[in-house]
Amino acid sequence: MTAAAEVLRLLVGRGETLAVAESLTGGLVAAELTSVPGASHSFRGSVTAYATPLKSEVLGVDAALLAERGAVDPEVASQMAEGVRKVLGADWGLATTGVAGPEPQDGQPVGTVFVAVRGPRGAGKVAALRLNGCRADIRKESVRSVLDLLSGELGGNASAQDTEQNGGN
Repeated sequence: MTAAAEVLRLLVGRGETLAVAESLTGGLVAAELTSVPGASHSFRGSVTAYATPLKSEVLGVDAALLAERGAVDPEVASQMAEGVRKVLGADWGLATTGVAGPEPQDGQPVGTVFVAVRGPRGAGKVAALRLNGCRADIRKESVRSVLDLLSGELGGNASAQDTEQNGGN
């Protein structure tokens, strides 16, 4: 079972919904989720806030925070996840923000990524990632990491499931 399928299975079992805010992944998280048959039972939708001003204008990220720290920041990721959760009326929100390359951004080196999950009753977590590889590799690993982060919050183990399916590699 893929990480996306595991997350959706857990959400359906709990009767909860999910929304996604993406920056560096540009819609890849939503694409991964919607590749699973029946995703519409839990997945409400996504916002690809690639341009920094949209993070504030659409998702409600604090504009002063963005001006001070830039878009590649753990608190920005957390606020994006909470913002998309509220804007799309979901129980859970996920967010990705970071630098896929080829150039550094906001003073952060390529491979710096923050993924976040925010949920009901104040549940939430942010993971700081330092990823290697080309732009495509960084984006792909960001998708896997944010889905694993949510799976952990939901009480699942998406990466163990995914590793087993792929022969332990």
